[in-house]
Amino acid sequence: MISRSLDADEELVAWVHCDVDTERKFRSTYTVLTNRRLFNIAATGEDRPQQSWPLLQVAKIKTRDRSGLGTLEAFGDDSRLAVWYYTIAQGPAVLVLIDRFDELRANVLPTDAVEEPEPPEAEVSETPPNTFALFRLTRFARPHWHWVMLAFALTLAASVASIFPAYLSESLVDDVLKPLEAIAAIARGEPIAAAVADQAAAISRSNRLTLGAWLLLGMLGAHIGSWLLGWGQGAMLAWVSERVSADLRLRTYSHLQKMSLEYFGGKRTGDLISRLSTDSDRLCQFLADSIADFAADALLLVAIAVMLFLTNPMLALITLLPFPFVIWLMYYSRDKLQAGFLASSNAWSAMNSVLADTIPGIRVVKAFAQEHREIERFGAANEHLVQTNNRVNAIWTFFWPLIAFLNNLGVLIVRASALYLISSGTLTLGEFFLFLDLSSRFYSRLESMSRMVNASQRAAASAQRIFEMLDRVSSVPEPARPVPLDRLKGDLEFRNVGFRYGNRKVIKDLSLHVKPGEMIGIVGHTGAGKSTLINLVCRFFDAAEGAIYADGVDIRSYKVTDYRRNIGIVLQEPFLFFGTIAENISYGRPEATRGEIIGAAKAAKAHDFILSLPDGYDSIVGERGQSLSGGERQRISIARALLINPSLLILDEATSAVDTQTEREIQEALQNLVRGRTTLAIAHRLSTLRQANRICVLDRGRIVEIGTHEELLAMEGAYAALHHAQTALTKDIGW
Repeated sequence: MISRSLDADEELVAWVHCDVDTERKFRSTYTVLTNRRLFNIAATGEDRPQQSWPLLQVAKIKTRDRSGLGTLEAFGDDSRLAVWYYTIAQGPAVLVLIDRFDELRANVLPTDAVEEPEPPEAEVSETPPNTFALFRLTRFARPHWHWVMLAFALTLAASVASIFPAYLSESLVDDVLKPLEAIAAIARGEPIAAAVADQAAAISRSNRLTLGAWLLLGMLGAHIGSWLLGWGQGAMLAWVSERVSADLRLRTYSHLQKMSLEYFGGKRTGDLISRLSTDSDRLCQFLADSIADFAADALLLVAIAVMLFLTNPMLALITLLPFPFVIWLMYYSRDKLQAGFLASSNAWSAMNSVLADTIPGIRVVKAFAQEHREIERFGAANEHLVQTNNRVNAIWTFFWPLIAFLNNLGVLIVRASALYLISSGTLTLGEFFLFLDLSSRFYSRLESMSRMVNASQRAAASAQRIFEMLDRVSSVPEPARPVPLDRLKGDLEFRNVGFRYGNRKVIKDLSLHVKPGEMIGIVGHTGAGKSTLINLVCRFFDAAEGAIYADGVDIRSYKVTDYRRNIGIVLQEPFLFFGTIAENISYGRPEATRGEIIGAAKAAKAHDFILSLPDGYDSIVGERGQSLSGGERQRISIARALLINPSLLILDEATSAVDTQTEREIQEALQNLVRGRTTLAIAHRLSTLRQANRICVLDRGRIVEIGTHEELLAMEGAYAALHHAQTALTKDIGW
């Protein structure tokens, strides 16, 4: 289809499948770059492009990723030409198109062209608040739908039971209290109306008292029934809400575990923790309390309105006069409150982020005597939270008293109307008490529902923040038809690999073949692309161009978990979890026996120092292993990698953070780890790579030299310069 849209002398350079339209709905178009122009064409079989610009009219192409939705923008010299949307799976193709455009643009522009100021980027706005995020919770409640339906049935029954006493009160007034009052007046010899006297004489005083007792007993039974039904409904919804909240937390945490490192690089730990804990807890409270109250109140309002109209339609209409204004106020304040609550949630996250930064880094804070600075930083975040909440409270504290006033006005209207209707004989005293009771219940329930606007908007803001995480798509997707993988042989090949962070290209057209069991050293200046290359091998990111093959298969064709089980990683700063030493060593193989754990520790030269600890392998290491030295943590990290017996080993500056003596001990452990495994080793200390079969020198994302240590020294190139500089530095500092 794209080829049919090209002119005879036009060559296709790159294209992107833009699979989302301007309304954020799935719809396919293709943005195509040729050697002459940029155009967009629909995926409906049309040959004629919908939009087209000559290459010289396009000054820049940019991309942005926000919550899993990518934006591709084309700019002219002074304005934005077009914007297209795509899901994150199309990201690599977008990066290729931008690279190819930059190359074409550089070749097409005249050499004396003056670069114009960059046009402003498209405005980025916060995702607007959306109450409908709450409705998305229904998919988590669906497995428990039968309990939910039973709870709502109990709610309906409780609502009917709660208004039954009001219905009985009419009979109590007209059939019991008024005749008893007449009987008492007759007994006192007071004159009364003939109709009242006849009514009093029709039934004896004892019968009236008996009827009254039965009516009161019926009211008591209705109250007890309403209480029992409400208790059952509340307990059931509380159980369902806890289950839904737990499922939501688990789903969100599981989704986070599947996200690529790219996502975590742009997020603060405190914000993620706040979404998982505070926001999910707020949703749980809303589902357990507010949603049940709202359902009961809504059913009660309908039932009361029906009873009012059945009793006296005219007075019912008068009673409900303030109702439309209350509904309008609730609707009007909804968006303002939700925007405020969303800002409040973000302010909470910002304050939690300060805690998440400071508490783990407390040693650095104290080492540099920056306690006062951190107190000020927390105080600023705390003050921002207070100001944000005050803005919301200003709206809310004005809103709900106004609702209360309108509700009281509704009851007052009933009383005023009753004066006229009773005096004209169209309303009995019992009907008045019934109306007064029902209208009071109606407006008290309406006031309760208006107060729920607060809880619902807080919950909607929390739901939106959680679903923003769930909607995010990993930039390292699982293959649709994964290639089965048990154990890799260790053959690794890079074919024209390219990668970029934002607009900065880090790896450029890199090709390398690593044979099984071969150790490859990777060196280069800071920023040369060493760590990025390792991240691509581990599939923490995916290559934007080219591919990496393991045993002749593109690594993107393997399931991520199957592939990574074949990789062992030893980092420059090993991370240990809070727990025992044995648990940390067996992290990659929780089912490992104690003998296997000890064997890995011995091979990593860690067994002796572990036995010197008070509880040996059951000794608790502090958070991040703070109770151990750097060398001890590194040897546990090596033991952890040894225990999983990886086919592919990654060493990322494994000895750069330790002293010379500890480095020798770690090198001995690494020799056991490297033996028989394909190894990629990054090192700044070139002396640690003498045993490497080959050494690759990276510079600006490209391999500029490759060979053995001796071969590279003989070249007198980049590696030799690095080696001579390190040798001179070692002599100067006396190492």
